[in-house]
Amino acid sequence: MISSKKLNKNKEISHGFFNSKGGISKGIYKSLNCGLGSRDNKIDINKNLNTVCKKIGCKIKSLVLLKQTHSNKFHLINKKKYKFFKQKLSGDALITNEKKIALGILTADCAPIFIYDKENKKIAAIHSGWKGALKGISEKIIQNFYKNGSKLKNLQVVIGPCISEKNYEVKNDFLKKFLKKNKNNKIFFKNIKKRLFFNLAKFIAYSIKKKGVKNIEIIKKDTFQIKNNFFSSRRALKKKDNDYGRNISVIMIN
Repeated sequence: MISSKKLNKNKEISHGFFNSKGGISKGIYKSLNCGLGSRDNKIDINKNLNTVCKKIGCKIKSLVLLKQTHSNKFHLINKKKYKFFKQKLSGDALITNEKKIALGILTADCAPIFIYDKENKKIAAIHSGWKGALKGISEKIIQNFYKNGSKLKNLQVVIGPCISEKNYEVKNDFLKKFLKKNKNNKIFFKNIKKRLFFNLAKFIAYSIKKKGVKNIEIIKKDTFQIKNNFFSSRRALKKKDNDYGRNISVIMIN
């Protein structure tokens, strides 16, 4: 498990970016696969989720996960309205100000993002691949915080482990999507020997800074690099595996 240096200073929250180590799944899912949408054994996945919850200090019935759709849709979670473990929401971000509700995000090269407002005791967990980033999911969550009383200077943002620029090769039609939104987005692309590469973390960080948030940490761990022990959809595709495990990232107000 990897943690944020910034968030570690806040004893009132618990968090962690988990890689593939520490679980019981086998084969291509070895070992801490937390993706219920994968083809892995569901009993093993639930045991892995329980391991994660113990590490964070929450009950598994209080862990909220999404059916992630690469959107900019988010949900506010509270104990009165949300039916834990009976309700599965679709979207790519979660917000809560309640204690002992753990917000979970699953990734396998996309970026998990945490936001914490120390003053208002509010947290958010975001799943942001290129589609969500282009649709402005992070900016939308920050705007929600702001509209509900948060000061931008009080927001702490952490962009967790995701695929690095050197391993994120894309095609020209991918580039065109970003240039259509803003021609200045070309700065997030690099041409190396006639091959095009995209910097996801840098694009997300820049988008968040444009909203007025300055306190941003990027955890520079490449999920594609096998030595870092993360599940990677792109690496699985390269190996021609028929599926892949999912990394989980969890944050909770204690």
